[in-house]
Order: sequence, then C-alpha cells, then structure tokens
Amino acid sequence: MTGNKYNGIILMPRDFRLLKAIAVGRVVDSEKVQVIAGFGSTRRANDRLSRLTRAGLLRRFFVGTQAGGRKALYGLSSKGAGAAGEHGYRPIQRQKDELVVGDRFVEHQLALNSIWIKVQFQSLPEGYRLVRWISFRVPLCASVPLVPDGYFEVNGPYGMLPMFCEVDRGSEPLKTWKKKTELYLKLAISGEFEKLFGQSRFRVLVITFSERRLRNIRRTVAKQTDKIFWFSTFDNINREGLWSSIWLRPSGDSELSLV
Repeated sequence: MTGNKYNGIILMPRDFRLLKAIAVGRVVDSEKVQVIAGFGSTRRANDRLSRLTRAGLLRRFFVGTQAGGRKALYGLSSKGAGAAGEHGYRPIQRQKDELVVGDRFVEHQLALNSIWIKVQFQSLPEGYRLVRWISFRVPLCASVPLVPDGYFEVNGPYGMLPMFCEVDRGSEPLKTWKKKTELYLKLAISGEFEKLFGQSRFRVLVITFSERRLRNIRRTVAKQTDKIFWFSTFDNINREGLWSSIWLRPSGDSELSLV
C-alpha cells in the first residue's frame, strides 16, 4: 500500500495509526511506541520517531531519569494532528527539545497511558474485546462536573463492562476523593451516565502508587459507598497483570479480578 508524502516523509498506514494513537495518549516514549505501532526493536521505533519529528509532525521534549540521564518524550504538533485528521486537537505546550522537571501533567499522563496501552494494545482475557477508550478534556456534563482520567468499555461473555479509570499519584488531598466519590455516585443514580454512554452501570478503577495511599482512599470512599469503586496499585498491575485478581472493593479484603 502506498503512503502519502507529507513534509518530505512518506507516511504509511502505520504512521497514521501512530499519530492517531498519540492524539489519545498525548505524550509517549519510544517503549510505548514499540507497543502501539508494533515495531520489532527500540532502534526502529527511535528511527521512525526521529523522522516524524524532523518532518514537524511530532514535538520532542525530555524528562530526567532516576539514573541522572534524560528520556525523550513525544507529542503531536499541530501539523501532526492535521495529518492524523485530529483537527480539534490541542498540542502540549512544551518547547522543542526542552528538559522539563516536575511536570505533573506529563507524569500523570504517562501513568495513565500505561493503563491505556494495556487495554488498547495488549491482549485482553479470552472472549473479551475492547469497544472503545475515551479521554476527557472537559467535564462530562453541567450537572456532574467531573473530568475522569479515562473511560473504556470491554465486551465479553457476560455483556458490556464500562469502566472509568482514575490515576492517583498521591498529590491531591483526600477531600478531593470525597468530592469525586459524590460526583461518581451522582453520575450513577441521576441517569446521566446512561444518557451519555448508553450503558446502565459502570465501575471506577482507582490506581495508586502505594499501598498506604490505596488504604487511605479506600477508607475515604467507604464512608460514602461500598459500590462501583475498585482499587489496585501500579506495582500489582505491572507484576500480575491488569485483569488478574488484584482488585479490592471499598470494604473487605477479598482480591478480585475485573472479569
């Protein structure tokens, strides 16, 4: 299949898929690009990212690493968004080749992307398929001013499983979780969820970076409900897998799987 020439580079179908994926993920590194685009090596992924960057389709910047080095990250440029057909996309405002330090948005988005990639680009349990993943930039509606980190639906033998995803990096006070819980409960009982998403019920997956933070949020949520919320940590997900029996409800000690 032939590609389209754009700013001196021949864009192939894989490039368009990659650009569209970056529009969802907002910011990616070469390791995530390997998974998204199916490159067989880091070298090939880096080579293609360099070509797309030189063509002005991607914008590159850097973050520091724990080892004292730096790591390249990539977001869509305005040209890249246009090439992908994402005309309403707003590029991340970082300077070309800038080294960013303590960027909460970037750190949060990378954490969320690790879940998105597991859902969209890696194997689901047998019999299940991803229906859609949605990212949000504005509140769901005026009556429920909630901006979830993400939302996805998987369909399987027992029907549709709609799930919101909330990544917690430990930087918000627990009173924020009290308010989020109130809003998710309102979304569940007001009829707004069914009106917006065409489904009757949902789950909220809360993923933290520490067991202590998980316990504190569970305790906060449990004061209002023992329904809809599911909790785990990134360590558990990375070690056991997203779909394993690693999830806790607001009350109780039973570890459950999502399907």
